[in-house]
Amino acid sequence: MNSFTSLSLKLTGLVFILSFLLDGFILPLPYQFSQSQWQVGFVTTFVDRGIVPLLGIILVLIAYWIDANNKDFIPRKSRFELRWPLFVFSTVLGLVFLLMIPVHINNTNQIKNNALTQIEQGVDQGEGQIQAFLAQLNTLSQNPQLLDQEISQRTQVIETGRFQGQPINTEQLQTLRQQREQLTNLRDLSKKPKEFKQKLDEIKNQLQTQLQERRKQAESQANLEALKQWLRIGIQSMLLSISYSLIGWLGIRELGSAKKRTA
Repeated sequence: MNSFTSLSLKLTGLVFILSFLLDGFILPLPYQFSQSQWQVGFVTTFVDRGIVPLLGIILVLIAYWIDANNKDFIPRKSRFELRWPLFVFSTVLGLVFLLMIPVHINNTNQIKNNALTQIEQGVDQGEGQIQAFLAQLNTLSQNPQLLDQEISQRTQVIETGRFQGQPINTEQLQTLRQQREQLTNLRDLSKKPKEFKQKLDEIKNQLQTQLQERRKQAESQANLEALKQWLRIGIQSMLLSISYSLIGWLGIRELGSAKKRTA
């Protein structure tokens, strides 16, 4: 019974290891080594499944421990010593997981910087839209009929909930209501130049404040996601590296000592 248990554990352990290796080759397809996003996904998948071969190695070692404590087990000199390649494999994995830490941090930084660059570009576009909107308001204030037309168009979209045949979401609806209210106020203020200029400055400050708040939110989210990636993958990879390295080094040393004792 002990021999059957030992064999079952060895087979299960080898299946775990082979399954990990197959996933390591198949899941990253198609290979895109030059892309930071692909590298981050590959490292994340590799680290998330890093416990699988560790369990496989432990199962094989338990099987050998059962054999060593089985009085009916008769060792053969010609029997293949599976532990040697396992310990070497464990040592290599320890090195691989260690090297993945700086690679992952560098790629995550690149992705974060790209996200921050896109945020900056979005802010620049937002600034341009604000200036265009203010220029439009200034033009509308000098054309009461056009101002009435703009108010009417927004009222129609708000009532129907659709723009050019497409439904609008709650955020867009709220924006349209704010614009309609602002246009209505501007229509009343268009006859008072001083008050109109004050209102225009107020709208400008309000829109710029909202834009900066969205910018800070987006930057905080990008930094938080990068930090979570650093901590989760970095710590997991370090723990796996330590575990595999210790098993590999100690196992090789133990087998070497045992070989000397039997020589």
